Amino acid sequence: MSTRIVTDSSCDLPQGVADALGIVIVPLSIRFGDDEYIDRTTITTDRFWQLCSSSKELPQTAAPSPGQFLEAFRDLKDKGATGIVVISLSSSLSFTMESAVNAAKEMEGQFPIRVIDSRNASLGVGLIAVECAERARAGDSLESIVELANSLVPRTHVFGALDTLENLRKGGRIGGAKAMLGTALSVKPLIEVRNGEVEEAGKQRTRSKALAALIETLRDAGKVERLGVLHAQCPDIDDFVAKVREVYDGDIMIGDIGAVIGTHAGQGTIGLAFRTAQ
Repeated sequence: MSTRIVTDSSCDLPQGVADALGIVIVPLSIRFGDDEYIDRTTITTDRFWQLCSSSKELPQTAAPSPGQFLEAFRDLKDKGATGIVVISLSSSLSFTMESAVNAAKEMEGQFPIRVIDSRNASLGVGLIAVECAERARAGDSLESIVELANSLVPRTHVFGALDTLENLRKGGRIGGAKAMLGTALSVKPLIEVRNGEVEEAGKQRTRSKALAALIETLRDAGKVERLGVLHAQCPDIDDFVAKVREVYDGDIMIGDIGAVIGTHAGQGTIGLAFRTAQ
């Protein structure tokens, strides 16, 4: 058995992709009032959005406990893994990485585990995990996969067009996009995950112009070697993907924005995650 890849449920990877590559996804939890759910386990993405529509309050997310990571690590070790590389949600956005690091310390000296801060979110995390898992399947060593992951972090980018900044504001994840709040009601905000934090990437008056700006961002990115489209219950997703295909002729991974990222981004968000060439 080879090195295995572990990530968290902020990755927004389609489950079929994760299963095919043997990627283990440790779930965060989501709370609506007094009701707590485990992402991808006791709540589906569709159910999450149904609850969002009927809830007056923004749900809250919580990082996995070190014990959840430790359970995943021990299970993989028992199944014959030779080592583990964890691709984590940005440490600036969540305590998820801290939990993974603390769990890894519990197995220090017993089993090699390396935790990588993706400095990213959603499919930005997912694309790094996928590439590392592909290399693990090909038999690459743990240290070479760590080196790969570290090289992918600065080249992996996420941009999003939001219908509103309200969720980011309420959730406290707005970072450098605070300056946009004054005009949030009259614009469609664009955001970027930059240096591990959510930052302003522009604003447009209409959704169509915001989505066109995402396409231009992709067009201006240079050589793109891997790409994913992420969306939160968006009826216009097929039209957007068709426009992406006019700019990018490679395979496109399409991921539903799940409960973790959806809590902060809000319904109607469409985004791009892509890796540029070195």
